[in-house]
Amino acid sequence: MQTLELAKKYQNFVVSIRRDFHMNPEPSMEEFNTSRKIREELDKLGIENKSCAGTGVIATIKGNKEGKTIALRADIDALAVVEETGKEYASKIDGLMHACGHDTHGAMLLGAAKVLNDLRDEINGTVKLFFQPGEEVGRGAAAMVADGALDGVDSVMGLHIASELPTGTINADPGPRMASTDSFKITITGKGGHGARPDNSVDAVVIGAFTVVNLQAIVSRELSPMDPAVVTIGSIKSGTRFNVIAPTAVLEGTVRYFKPEFKEIIPAAIERIAKGTAETHRATAKMEYFNLVKPTFNDNYCAKLAQESAAKIVGEENVVHTPASTGGEDFSEFSSIVPGVMTRLGSGNVEKDTTYPHHHGKFDVDEDTFVYGVAFYAQYAIDYLKNNPKNNKDVSKNEF
Repeated sequence: MQTLELAKKYQNFVVSIRRDFHMNPEPSMEEFNTSRKIREELDKLGIENKSCAGTGVIATIKGNKEGKTIALRADIDALAVVEETGKEYASKIDGLMHACGHDTHGAMLLGAAKVLNDLRDEINGTVKLFFQPGEEVGRGAAAMVADGALDGVDSVMGLHIASELPTGTINADPGPRMASTDSFKITITGKGGHGARPDNSVDAVVIGAFTVVNLQAIVSRELSPMDPAVVTIGSIKSGTRFNVIAPTAVLEGTVRYFKPEFKEIIPAAIERIAKGTAETHRATAKMEYFNLVKPTFNDNYCAKLAQESAAKIVGEENVVHTPASTGGEDFSEFSSIVPGVMTRLGSGNVEKDTTYPHHHGKFDVDEDTFVYGVAFYAQYAIDYLKNNPKNNKDVSKNEF
Protein backbone atom coordinates (compact mmCIF):
# COMPACT_ATOMS: atom_id res chain seq x y z
CA MET A 1 0.00 0.00 0.00
CA GLN A 2 1.12 3.56 -0.73
CA THR A 3 0.38 4.60 2.82
CA LEU A 4 2.69 1.95 4.27
CA GLU A 5 5.54 2.76 1.88
CA LEU A 6 5.26 6.46 2.68
CA ALA A 7 5.09 5.70 6.41
CA LYS A 8 8.39 3.84 6.09
CA LYS A 9 9.83 6.87 4.30
CA TYR A 10 8.93 9.09 7.25
CA GLN A 11 9.84 6.63 10.03
CA ASN A 12 12.98 8.46 11.13
CA PHE A 13 11.04 11.72 11.33
CA VAL A 14 8.36 10.14 13.50
CA VAL A 15 10.92 8.54 15.83
CA SER A 16 12.76 11.85 16.18
CA ILE A 17 9.59 13.81 16.95
CA ARG A 18 8.38 11.17 19.40
CA ARG A 19 11.67 11.26 21.30
CA ASP A 20 11.56 15.05 21.43
CA PHE A 21 8.04 14.92 22.87
CA HIS A 22 9.11 12.19 25.30
CA MET A 23 12.08 14.16 26.64
CA ASN A 24 9.94 17.25 27.09
CA PRO A 25 6.61 16.12 28.56
CA GLU A 26 3.98 18.65 29.59
CA PRO A 27 1.01 18.30 31.95
CA SER A 28 -2.61 18.24 30.86
CA MET A 29 -3.95 21.50 29.43
CA GLU A 30 -0.44 23.01 29.66
CA GLU A 31 1.08 21.47 26.51
CA PHE A 32 2.39 24.82 25.26
CA ASN A 33 5.73 23.73 23.79
CA THR A 34 4.27 20.51 22.39
CA SER A 35 1.53 22.50 20.66
CA ARG A 36 4.05 24.97 19.28
CA LYS A 37 6.24 22.16 17.92
CA ILE A 38 3.25 20.54 16.23
CA ARG A 39 2.25 23.78 14.54
CA GLU A 40 5.83 24.41 13.41
CA GLU A 41 5.93 21.01 11.71
CA LEU A 42 2.54 21.56 10.08
CA ASP A 43 3.66 24.98 8.85
CA LYS A 44 6.70 23.37 7.21
CA LEU A 45 4.31 21.16 5.25
CA GLY A 46 2.08 24.07 4.29
CA ILE A 47 -0.84 22.45 6.09
CA GLU A 48 -3.51 24.82 7.38
CA ASN A 49 -3.68 24.71 11.19
CA LYS A 50 -5.03 26.61 14.17
CA SER A 51 -5.10 26.45 17.94
CA CYS A 52 -8.13 24.97 19.66
CA ALA A 53 -9.05 24.73 23.35
CA GLY A 54 -5.89 26.53 24.38
CA THR A 55 -3.12 24.01 23.74
CA GLY A 56 -4.92 21.84 21.21
CA VAL A 57 -4.27 22.02 17.47
CA ILE A 58 -6.54 21.35 14.50
CA ALA A 59 -4.96 20.84 11.09
CA THR A 60 -6.93 20.62 7.84
CA ILE A 61 -5.89 18.69 4.73
CA LYS A 62 -8.23 19.16 1.80
CA GLY A 63 -8.16 16.53 -0.90
CA ASN A 64 -8.28 17.32 -4.59
CA LYS A 65 -11.83 15.97 -4.74
CA GLU A 66 -14.94 17.12 -2.93
CA GLY A 67 -16.39 14.95 -0.17
CA LYS A 68 -17.10 14.52 3.50
CA THR A 69 -14.84 15.30 6.46
CA ILE A 70 -13.12 12.75 8.68
CA ALA A 71 -11.22 13.70 11.85
CA LEU A 72 -8.19 11.79 13.15
CA ARG A 73 -7.41 12.30 16.82
CA ALA A 74 -4.19 12.08 18.87
CA ASP A 75 -3.86 13.17 22.50
CA ILE A 76 -0.62 14.87 23.55
CA ASP A 77 -0.46 15.30 27.37
CA ALA A 78 1.85 13.56 29.85
CA LEU A 79 1.45 12.11 33.35
CA ALA A 80 2.81 12.84 36.83
CA VAL A 81 4.99 9.71 36.81
CA VAL A 82 8.71 9.38 37.60
CA GLU A 83 10.45 7.81 34.60
CA GLU A 84 12.52 4.68 35.30
CA THR A 85 13.47 3.56 31.77
CA GLY A 86 17.02 4.89 31.77
CA LYS A 87 16.76 5.50 28.02
CA GLU A 88 18.76 8.25 26.33
CA TYR A 89 15.48 9.95 25.45
CA ALA A 90 14.05 9.72 28.98
CA SER A 91 12.07 12.63 30.38
CA LYS A 92 14.07 15.70 31.32
CA ILE A 93 11.30 16.89 33.63
CA ASP A 94 11.45 15.31 37.07
CA GLY A 95 8.16 13.69 38.04
CA LEU A 96 6.58 14.08 34.61
CA MET A 97 6.57 11.40 31.93
CA HIS A 98 4.82 10.23 28.78
CA ALA A 99 3.86 7.01 30.55
CA CYS A 100 0.77 6.36 28.43
CA GLY A 101 2.16 6.84 24.93
CA HIS A 102 0.60 10.17 24.05
CA ASP A 103 3.99 11.25 22.73
CA THR A 104 3.70 8.47 20.15
CA HIS A 105 0.17 9.50 19.19
CA GLY A 106 1.18 13.07 18.40
CA ALA A 107 4.26 11.93 16.49
CA MET A 108 2.36 9.34 14.45
CA LEU A 109 -0.37 11.83 13.56
CA LEU A 110 2.31 14.24 12.34
CA GLY A 111 3.68 11.38 10.27
CA ALA A 112 0.20 10.74 8.91
CA ALA A 113 -0.03 14.44 8.03
CA LYS A 114 3.03 13.99 5.80
CA VAL A 115 1.56 10.88 4.18
CA LEU A 116 -1.84 12.47 3.56
CA ASN A 117 -0.22 15.63 2.26
CA ASP A 118 1.56 13.48 -0.33
CA LEU A 119 -1.67 11.68 -1.22
CA ARG A 120 -4.07 14.59 -1.73
CA ASP A 121 -5.17 13.04 -5.05
CA GLU A 122 -6.43 10.03 -3.05
CA ILE A 123 -8.48 12.11 -0.62
CA ASN A 124 -12.14 12.46 -1.58
CA GLY A 125 -12.97 15.21 0.86
CA THR A 126 -11.25 16.69 3.90
CA VAL A 127 -9.14 15.24 6.71
CA LYS A 128 -8.90 17.11 9.99
CA LEU A 129 -6.17 16.26 12.46
CA PHE A 130 -7.03 16.75 16.15
CA PHE A 131 -3.99 17.11 18.41
CA GLN A 132 -5.88 17.02 21.69
CA PRO A 133 -4.77 18.34 25.09
CA GLY A 134 -5.85 17.15 28.52
CA GLU A 135 -6.97 13.56 27.96
CA GLU A 136 -5.51 12.40 31.26
CA VAL A 137 -7.76 14.81 33.18
CA GLY A 138 -10.81 14.12 31.02
CA ARG A 139 -11.17 17.75 29.92
CA GLY A 140 -9.43 18.16 26.59
CA ALA A 141 -11.90 16.58 24.19
CA ALA A 142 -14.88 18.38 25.71
CA ALA A 143 -12.95 21.66 25.49
CA MET A 144 -12.24 21.05 21.81
CA VAL A 145 -15.89 20.26 21.13
CA ALA A 146 -16.92 23.45 22.92
CA ASP A 147 -14.43 25.32 20.74
CA GLY A 148 -16.10 24.04 17.57
CA ALA A 149 -13.74 21.18 16.66
CA LEU A 150 -16.57 18.99 15.34
CA ASP A 151 -18.17 21.66 13.16
CA GLY A 152 -18.57 20.10 9.73
CA VAL A 153 -17.01 16.78 10.81
CA ASP A 154 -18.88 13.62 9.72
CA SER A 155 -16.92 10.99 11.66
CA VAL A 156 -13.88 10.61 13.92
CA MET A 157 -11.18 8.00 14.45
CA GLY A 158 -8.70 7.71 17.31
CA LEU A 159 -5.67 5.50 17.88
CA HIS A 160 -4.02 4.48 21.15
CA ILE A 161 -0.73 2.64 21.58
CA ALA A 162 -1.10 -0.61 23.56
CA SER A 163 1.82 -2.30 25.33
CA GLU A 164 -0.28 -5.39 26.08
CA LEU A 165 -0.73 -6.14 22.35
CA PRO A 166 2.16 -7.41 20.19
CA THR A 167 3.93 -4.99 17.90
CA GLY A 168 2.26 -4.77 14.51
CA THR A 169 -1.25 -5.74 15.65
CA ILE A 170 -4.31 -3.50 15.50
CA ASN A 171 -7.62 -3.72 17.36
CA ALA A 172 -10.85 -2.04 16.25
CA ASP A 173 -13.81 -3.91 17.74
CA PRO A 174 -17.36 -2.51 17.61
CA GLY A 175 -19.57 -1.70 20.59
CA PRO A 176 -18.53 -0.77 24.15
CA ARG A 177 -14.76 -0.36 24.40
CA MET A 178 -13.91 1.94 27.32
CA ALA A 179 -15.86 2.61 30.50
CA SER A 180 -17.07 5.86 31.95
CA THR A 181 -14.67 7.46 34.40
CA ASP A 182 -16.17 9.17 37.44
CA SER A 183 -14.52 10.24 40.67
CA PHE A 184 -15.81 10.91 44.17
CA LYS A 185 -14.69 12.25 47.52
CA ILE A 186 -16.19 11.31 50.89
CA THR A 187 -15.40 13.44 53.95
CA ILE A 188 -16.18 11.76 57.28
CA THR A 189 -16.41 13.97 60.34
CA GLY A 190 -16.23 12.43 63.81
CA LYS A 191 -14.67 13.66 67.04
CA GLY A 192 -10.97 13.65 67.84
CA GLY A 193 -9.37 12.70 71.08
CA HIS A 194 -6.63 10.79 72.89
CA GLY A 195 -5.77 7.36 71.54
CA ALA A 196 -6.01 5.93 75.06
CA ARG A 197 -9.65 7.02 75.46
CA PRO A 198 -11.60 6.04 72.31
CA ASP A 199 -14.80 6.11 74.33
CA ASN A 200 -14.55 9.90 74.48
CA SER A 201 -14.14 10.20 70.71
CA VAL A 202 -15.74 9.28 67.39
CA ASP A 203 -12.92 7.64 65.43
CA ALA A 204 -12.97 8.73 61.78
CA VAL A 205 -10.29 6.14 60.90
CA VAL A 206 -12.48 3.24 62.00
CA ILE A 207 -15.52 4.71 60.25
CA GLY A 208 -13.49 5.22 57.10
CA ALA A 209 -12.40 1.59 57.20
CA PHE A 210 -15.99 0.39 57.59
CA THR A 211 -17.02 2.65 54.72
CA VAL A 212 -14.40 1.18 52.37
CA VAL A 213 -15.57 -2.35 53.14
CA ASN A 214 -19.27 -1.51 52.89
CA LEU A 215 -18.85 0.16 49.50
CA GLN A 216 -17.64 -3.13 48.03
CA ALA A 217 -21.17 -4.50 48.37
CA ILE A 218 -22.44 -2.13 45.67
CA VAL A 219 -20.88 -4.09 42.81
CA SER A 220 -21.14 -7.51 44.45
CA ARG A 221 -24.70 -7.23 45.80
CA GLU A 222 -26.58 -4.31 44.24
CA LEU A 223 -25.63 -4.56 40.55
CA SER A 224 -26.15 -7.40 38.10
CA PRO A 225 -23.03 -9.53 37.57
CA MET A 226 -23.81 -9.29 33.85
CA ASP A 227 -23.12 -5.53 33.84
CA PRO A 228 -19.44 -4.65 34.45
CA ALA A 229 -18.80 -1.97 37.05
CA VAL A 230 -15.99 -0.90 39.38
CA VAL A 231 -16.04 1.06 42.64
CA THR A 232 -12.50 1.67 43.87
CA ILE A 233 -11.17 3.66 46.82
CA GLY A 234 -7.73 4.85 45.80
CA SER A 235 -6.88 7.22 48.64
CA ILE A 236 -7.53 7.44 52.39
CA LYS A 237 -6.21 10.43 54.31
CA SER A 238 -6.71 10.62 58.05
CA GLY A 239 -4.87 11.17 61.30
CA THR A 240 -1.72 12.97 62.37
CA ARG A 241 -0.12 10.80 65.08
CA PHE A 242 -0.10 7.24 66.48
CA ASN A 243 -1.82 8.17 69.75
CA VAL A 244 -4.34 10.70 68.45
CA ILE A 245 -7.83 9.67 67.35
CA ALA A 246 -8.55 11.38 64.03
CA PRO A 247 -11.58 13.67 63.85
CA THR A 248 -11.84 13.44 60.05
CA ALA A 249 -11.12 11.02 57.22
CA VAL A 250 -11.19 11.73 53.50
CA LEU A 251 -11.77 8.89 51.04
CA GLU A 252 -11.30 9.37 47.30
CA GLY A 253 -12.15 6.89 44.60
CA THR A 254 -13.24 6.16 41.08
CA VAL A 255 -16.27 4.53 39.46
CA ARG A 256 -16.31 2.76 36.08
CA TYR A 257 -19.30 1.42 34.15
CA PHE A 258 -20.82 1.02 30.68
CA LYS A 259 -24.55 0.93 31.44
CA PRO A 260 -26.03 4.46 31.21
CA GLU A 261 -28.38 3.94 34.16
CA PHE A 262 -25.41 3.45 36.47
CA LYS A 263 -24.64 7.16 36.17
CA GLU A 264 -27.43 7.75 38.69
CA ILE A 265 -27.61 4.41 40.51
CA ILE A 266 -23.99 4.08 41.68
CA PRO A 267 -23.52 7.62 43.07
CA ALA A 268 -26.79 7.30 44.99
CA ALA A 269 -25.62 3.99 46.48
CA ILE A 270 -22.22 5.40 47.47
CA GLU A 271 -23.82 8.37 49.23
CA ARG A 272 -26.41 6.20 51.00
CA ILE A 273 -23.77 3.78 52.30
CA ALA A 274 -21.31 6.50 53.30
CA LYS A 275 -23.92 8.49 55.22
CA GLY A 276 -25.48 5.37 56.73
CA THR A 277 -22.15 3.99 57.90
CA ALA A 278 -21.18 7.31 59.44
CA GLU A 279 -24.51 7.69 61.19
CA THR A 280 -24.24 4.17 62.61
CA HIS A 281 -20.98 5.23 64.28
CA ARG A 282 -22.18 8.67 65.47
CA ALA A 283 -20.44 10.62 62.69
CA THR A 284 -21.45 12.43 59.52
CA ALA A 285 -20.38 11.97 55.91
CA LYS A 286 -20.46 14.30 52.93
CA MET A 287 -19.99 13.12 49.34
CA GLU A 288 -18.79 15.05 46.30
CA TYR A 289 -19.21 13.29 42.94
CA PHE A 290 -17.76 14.16 39.54
CA ASN A 291 -18.74 12.76 36.13
CA LEU A 292 -15.48 12.95 34.16
CA VAL A 293 -15.65 10.81 31.02
CA LYS A 294 -18.50 9.10 29.18
CA PRO A 295 -18.28 5.46 28.09
CA THR A 296 -16.67 4.97 24.68
CA PHE A 297 -18.68 3.00 22.11
CA ASN A 298 -17.36 2.17 18.66
CA ASP A 299 -19.80 2.61 15.80
CA ASN A 300 -20.40 -0.71 14.00
CA TYR A 301 -19.76 0.64 10.52
CA CYS A 302 -16.66 2.58 11.51
CA ALA A 303 -15.23 -0.41 13.39
CA LYS A 304 -15.76 -2.72 10.41
CA LEU A 305 -14.11 -0.21 8.07
CA ALA A 306 -11.22 0.24 10.52
CA GLN A 307 -10.65 -3.52 10.55
CA GLU A 308 -10.57 -3.55 6.75
CA SER A 309 -8.15 -0.62 6.65
CA ALA A 310 -5.96 -2.24 9.31
CA ALA A 311 -5.83 -5.50 7.34
CA LYS A 312 -4.35 -3.59 4.40
CA ILE A 313 -1.54 -2.41 6.66
CA VAL A 314 -0.74 -5.32 9.00
CA GLY A 315 -2.54 -8.23 7.37
CA GLU A 316 -5.87 -9.73 8.36
CA GLU A 317 -4.20 -12.17 10.75
CA ASN A 318 -2.87 -9.24 12.80
CA VAL A 319 -6.22 -7.54 13.24
CA VAL A 320 -6.91 -8.75 16.78
CA HIS A 321 -9.95 -8.77 19.03
CA THR A 322 -9.97 -7.84 22.71
CA PRO A 323 -12.58 -7.50 25.47
CA ALA A 324 -13.79 -4.08 26.54
CA SER A 325 -11.70 -2.21 29.10
CA THR A 326 -12.73 -0.42 32.29
CA GLY A 327 -10.10 2.21 31.51
CA GLY A 328 -11.50 5.62 30.57
CA GLU A 329 -11.08 7.70 27.39
CA ASP A 330 -12.42 11.17 26.67
CA PHE A 331 -12.50 10.27 22.97
CA SER A 332 -16.13 9.55 23.89
CA GLU A 333 -16.77 13.31 23.85
CA PHE A 334 -16.26 13.15 20.08
CA SER A 335 -17.79 9.74 19.32
CA SER A 336 -20.96 10.44 21.30
CA ILE A 337 -21.69 13.27 18.84
CA VAL A 338 -20.54 11.84 15.48
CA PRO A 339 -19.93 8.19 14.50
CA GLY A 340 -16.48 7.14 15.60
CA VAL A 341 -14.02 4.37 16.33
CA MET A 342 -11.26 4.17 18.93
CA THR A 343 -8.55 1.77 17.80
CA ARG A 344 -5.46 0.30 19.45
CA LEU A 345 -1.99 -0.29 18.02
CA GLY A 346 0.21 -2.99 19.56
CA SER A 347 3.72 -2.08 20.69
CA GLY A 348 4.53 -4.92 23.07
CA ASN A 349 7.88 -6.57 22.43
CA VAL A 350 9.47 -8.70 25.15
CA GLU A 351 12.94 -8.51 23.56
CA LYS A 352 12.78 -4.70 23.61
CA ASP A 353 11.29 -4.58 27.13
CA THR A 354 8.17 -2.72 25.97
CA THR A 355 5.50 -4.74 27.74
CA TYR A 356 5.25 -2.71 30.95
CA PRO A 357 1.70 -1.51 31.65
CA HIS A 358 0.63 2.02 30.84
CA HIS A 359 1.23 4.57 33.64
CA HIS A 360 4.27 2.56 34.84
CA GLY A 361 7.63 4.29 35.32
CA LYS A 362 9.27 1.82 32.92
CA PHE A 363 6.64 2.14 30.20
CA ASP A 364 8.14 2.38 26.73
CA VAL A 365 7.14 1.48 23.18
CA ASP A 366 8.59 -0.49 20.29
CA GLU A 367 9.25 2.30 17.79
CA ASP A 368 9.07 -0.19 14.91
CA THR A 369 5.30 -0.09 15.27
CA PHE A 370 5.14 3.58 14.23
CA VAL A 371 5.06 2.76 10.52
CA TYR A 372 1.87 0.77 11.08
CA GLY A 373 0.25 3.52 13.12
CA VAL A 374 1.11 6.26 10.63
CA ALA A 375 -0.09 4.18 7.67
CA PHE A 376 -3.26 3.12 9.49
CA TYR A 377 -4.23 6.69 10.37
CA ALA A 378 -3.86 7.70 6.72
CA GLN A 379 -5.40 4.55 5.23
CA TYR A 380 -8.52 4.79 7.38
CA ALA A 381 -9.06 8.43 6.42
CA ILE A 382 -8.69 7.66 2.71
CA ASP A 383 -10.96 4.59 2.91
CA TYR A 384 -13.64 6.38 4.89
CA LEU A 385 -13.84 9.26 2.43
CA LYS A 386 -13.89 6.94 -0.60
CA ASN A 387 -16.64 4.79 0.89
CA ASN A 388 -18.76 7.75 2.02
CA PRO A 389 -19.17 10.20 -0.88
CA LYS A 390 -20.75 13.58 -0.23
CA ASN A 391 -24.13 12.68 -1.68
CA ASN A 392 -24.51 9.60 0.54
CA LYS A 393 -26.50 9.68 3.75
CA ASP A 394 -24.39 10.17 6.83
CA VAL A 395 -23.26 6.95 8.46
CA SER A 396 -25.92 6.25 11.06
CA LYS A 397 -24.73 6.47 14.63
CA ASN A 398 -25.26 3.25 16.52
CA GLU A 399 -27.07 3.54 19.82
CA PHE A 400 -25.97 1.33 22.71
